[in-house]
Amino acid sequence: MAEVARAAGVSVMTVSYTYSRPARVSAAAAAKVRTAAAQLGYPGPDPTARSLRRGRVGSIGVVIGEPLTYAFDDPQAARFLAGVARVCAADRAGLTLVPITGESDDVDRVAEAVVDGFVVWTTADDDPVVDAVAATGRPAAVHGGPDRGLPVVTIDNRAAARAIGAEAFAHARRPAVVSFPLDRARESQVLVDPNPTTATFPITRERLAGYREATTQSLEVAVAARNSVTEGARLTAALLSASDPPDAIAAMSDELALGALQVEPNVSITGWDDSEAAEHAGLTTVWQSLRDQGAECARIALGRRPSGDPPAWRIVRRGSASINRS
Repeated sequence: MAEVARAAGVSVMTVSYTYSRPARVSAAAAAKVRTAAAQLGYPGPDPTARSLRRGRVGSIGVVIGEPLTYAFDDPQAARFLAGVARVCAADRAGLTLVPITGESDDVDRVAEAVVDGFVVWTTADDDPVVDAVAATGRPAAVHGGPDRGLPVVTIDNRAAARAIGAEAFAHARRPAVVSFPLDRARESQVLVDPNPTTATFPITRERLAGYREATTQSLEVAVAARNSVTEGARLTAALLSASDPPDAIAAMSDELALGALQVEPNVSITGWDDSEAAEHAGLTTVWQSLRDQGAECARIALGRRPSGDPPAWRIVRRGSASINRS
């Protein structure tokens, strides 16, 4: 920087301000500095050193307990990340994806992340990365849970499941649920009346409890290993292959519900999230804005206070919850 200052005939402070506070430098002086810097091959102040001086790196980390491609393949995660990115763009902040593999070095990966704050995508009660995030002392928010002393951004999943379950199961004799994974093992299985409290994913647990409250009938639950149309179709086919198949299916996502519709369009089916595909398919579903929830998480990770208002949700009624559709 001193060499650039000598070559440009300005002070070292002027060189520094040219890069860090350009509004304080005249256009003529800035042009001299940049010309001299180009001739000397000087790229500007080191960003890492500048970050250390400011105590801020200008980026937030999104912790995803899935393979890195999940952030781009899963429609729910993509909508959530769009909300995070919207706030980052407005604040001129970067976004760092911190994938979690389930291995012993996950905690170290969180601790070593060069970010100003964290957003944690919904995970399980026993996931150590939540405590690792809290231990950094940086601002952080958890989407969907668990609640371990950090702000949690989520709708009232139990109440919403109870409401959409009432739509799906209104006339059902054999109600069924196509569920998110119960725990981090993500084992695909079909269960009858599972105890919701055994699920370590808070979102799964709360939704199962709400569905359970929506019917007095025995509840069959097909647990998905992943959130996709293909998985929804596969599990629905398994449910329908039974000697006494379900006559109503409540799915924990629109993707799973759309898969169910592909297999059996003539039973009551509901989804969750109100995606564009759900509208086109005439799917009764729960509306929530994952983009808005992502934005709220990002604002908290950037050091702002939580809004204190729980995210909104509502039931969107379409034709798929009617029993006799043909």
